Amino acid sequence: MSLRPAAYAFVFCAGAAALSWELLWQHFAALARGVSADGTAIVLATTMAGMTIGSLACGSILAGRSVQKPLWLYVACEAVIGITGLALEPGFRALERLDVSAYHAMAAAAPVAHALGVALLLSPATLAMGATLPVLGLIADRHRLSLAGLYGTNIAGASIGVLALAFAVIPTVGIHVTVGLASSVNLAVAAACGALAMRAHGHAGGSEHSSAPAADPPFPFPAACAVAFTTGLATFALEVAWFRSLRATFHSGTDAFAVLLFAVLLPLALGAHVAPWLRRRHVALPWVLAAAGILVLAATTPIDRLDQLVPVPPSYWRRMAMWTLLSLALIGPSVTLLGASLPWLLEVFGGPRRQGRLYGINAVGAVLGSLGAAWGLLPLVGAAASARLAGAILVIAGSAILRGRSRALAAAVFVVAFTASTLSDSGVGTTRARWWGDRSGYRVLAHEEGPDVSTSVLERRADKARVLLIDGFPASVEQLRGAHYMTWMGRLPMLLATDPQRALVICFGTGQTAHGVLDEGPARLDLVDINKAVFTHADLFESNHGVLKDPRATAIVMDGRAWLRRTDAVYDVITLEPMPPTFAGVNALYSREFYAIASARMRDGGVIAQWLPFHLLSPADAFHIAAAFVAVFPDAVLWVDPVSTTGILLGRKGQANPPLGQRWPGFLRRQPERGLDEQQVRAAVRLAPDALARYASLGAPVTDNNQVLAYGSASALVGLDRSAELQKAQEWFVELAASGRALR
Repeated sequence: MSLRPAAYAFVFCAGAAALSWELLWQHFAALARGVSADGTAIVLATTMAGMTIGSLACGSILAGRSVQKPLWLYVACEAVIGITGLALEPGFRALERLDVSAYHAMAAAAPVAHALGVALLLSPATLAMGATLPVLGLIADRHRLSLAGLYGTNIAGASIGVLALAFAVIPTVGIHVTVGLASSVNLAVAAACGALAMRAHGHAGGSEHSSAPAADPPFPFPAACAVAFTTGLATFALEVAWFRSLRATFHSGTDAFAVLLFAVLLPLALGAHVAPWLRRRHVALPWVLAAAGILVLAATTPIDRLDQLVPVPPSYWRRMAMWTLLSLALIGPSVTLLGASLPWLLEVFGGPRRQGRLYGINAVGAVLGSLGAAWGLLPLVGAAASARLAGAILVIAGSAILRGRSRALAAAVFVVAFTASTLSDSGVGTTRARWWGDRSGYRVLAHEEGPDVSTSVLERRADKARVLLIDGFPASVEQLRGAHYMTWMGRLPMLLATDPQRALVICFGTGQTAHGVLDEGPARLDLVDINKAVFTHADLFESNHGVLKDPRATAIVMDGRAWLRRTDAVYDVITLEPMPPTFAGVNALYSREFYAIASARMRDGGVIAQWLPFHLLSPADAFHIAAAFVAVFPDAVLWVDPVSTTGILLGRKGQANPPLGQRWPGFLRRQPERGLDEQQVRAAVRLAPDALARYASLGAPVTDNNQVLAYGSASALVGLDRSAELQKAQEWFVELAASGRALR
């Protein structure tokens, strides 16, 4: 293979591996510390900081040096990334233990210890990733290749990698093998590049795509640094703001996230390849920035209103195709122009020192844009206004470099575009909320944009029924038939426990489950939710009967799995109703490893309750959840609410006679108004332990490795309008298991 196609093939594969590492780092960090916006921020900041330092340091070291075969430097970078990747899993397991120790020693210091641990684990790979940019600059100069083309091909590899990872690799082989595959790709690239380096000699001949610096740059290098910073800032701020808007329409599944990430990476790659074309046609970079900003303003309104404009197809693959095309159509034009900016600068301002600085400064802007949008702009002004502000920054940056009439023209177009975009604001948070359900007849009582999610409280005008909306999904409701099971999520484990003194509710929601627990008389109740807004707005839901005012209740803002790992408390009852199992990050609260952590924090004879939403799950994924649950709690039953027909798994730690579900000591303690009597509750036990074991045998346990709910079959089988069909299928399997007939 000649050097030119080989070089592009290498950087394409390296880009796919790099994106895989970033997703894997986030996965392991979430398991080590819990799913949270600040945990994500730590990984992002650490990654970008390492890449910045690597780029700046490598650029400075290489400046003024004569490197005859820069391909060997690229071999070293890829080898470091691949070798350190093999230490990823044991390293994060050690970090999990460090997190627990730091939390016990000083809770406030735990995030610092976690951040330092992440930095230690990721720094070798991220430093090497950052160093590849100035090295690629040397390769481009030495062999007369286009640095912009190499950079764009690397990003193109990342765009394809994210789809392959989400839709093929992880669902097929799981997390452990994916780590090995990613490492193998880096090591294979290093080996192949080394073989090529032994054959490469001198220059590869002239080319119009040379990355040599322009003889007369159109503006000074400090201005170029400002542009690099601004484009990084705006790109990542837009990613945060636009993703927040689109998640209400696309939902918060890992597949939807992969589609959105693809819709950003592919235009960035295209922009890098467009940059040399723009240079040859003498298109001024300030106009590219200004045009990108104006396109951002034009795209923000349809993105903000997409849930109003587009119906959701019932077919999974049609839905994925439509979301991909819509994302590319709305995000693509502006991001393509943004993607042209940094490669344009890298080719105009040549040399490893300046290229390293430009890349590093761009990464700094990316970190500040992402964190500033998530923690500053979104809570302050919302997603749409944040995107408009990013567009304004781009136009201002471009106009600052323009002169005379060009500046006046850009300013005039900006004023018109900004005014039109602002006047067409959809009113999210005031007159409406983003969601795919029936929006008519509701009014917004509260709305809050946080770094993790958007949270809204809606009230139906007809009957005053209220809905808790999280990222466009009705996470909880009251005064409706479908909400009947929520109180029983709290009552059932309390009624089954012998003498429940301390209880834990993971995922507070509207507080109905918490009320069910408190009404059964525990001495203490811990309430854990990652979303602070649900506690803030709890008073808007009368159905929780003011549980947060009860002196026995303690509200804790934290990931539920992280709390169980960190706390010293021992519980008689644990109950949890997370977001739908197929949403991003929720697999961690349905896995066998999670149930083992929960069991370690329970007394012998303690009872745990887990939501099993038949109407949102394919039969296969219900089997998988039951298999994971039974693997840790074999003394378990399936209870089906007679009103809402929602499933609840109930398990007891340890073995006892008689089996779970035959004795309900809670009915002997006190008799509050429950809505169902003892006979009705007993009759709702649809699968006793033996029958539930038969039901669970149809599935493979959900684990942190297979990620079956996040990346598995659920997305491909469940349609938004098929809840009745799924419910009937589940009922058939439950009846079959209860009858004792063969299920295979």
